[in-house]
Amino acid sequence: MFGLIQGERNRVEGGKRPLSSMTPTIVLRKDGSLWFALGARGGPRIISAVLQSTINMIDHDMNIQQAIDAPRVHHQWLPDEILFEPYGMSADTRKILENLGHKFSERPTNIAQATGIAIEEKTGVRLGAIDSRGDGEAVGY
Repeated sequence: MFGLIQGERNRVEGGKRPLSSMTPTIVLRKDGSLWFALGARGGPRIISAVLQSTINMIDHDMNIQQAIDAPRVHHQWLPDEILFEPYGMSADTRKILENLGHKFSERPTNIAQATGIAIEEKTGVRLGAIDSRGDGEAVGY
């Protein structure tokens, strides 16, 4: 479905472990308390969604909903092309990558659907976030 290459070790049969890209991620504060947790659905695109949402929280100081809703890009070994979401990359960045030999998908596409929770440091309020790319509902208290 996603263009992945599977081998004999991941063949679907009893006693075998299925190929998986699950990437549940829990991030703690320096004091060991929970800051946020993220996960996603979407086959091999899960890793890209979780990693980019994590980077958005840590490096770009976004809240959990902003981090999950931000545009994403994805690349895997095969097919050898960059998948991208609308507004996920500037035209000049794309041109630079194309000049370096990178190939892009013909059209924008959604890259997984993430979900997460975060704990506000000052108030302890639990914030739920669901990806606007899909369905579902987030609840915090």
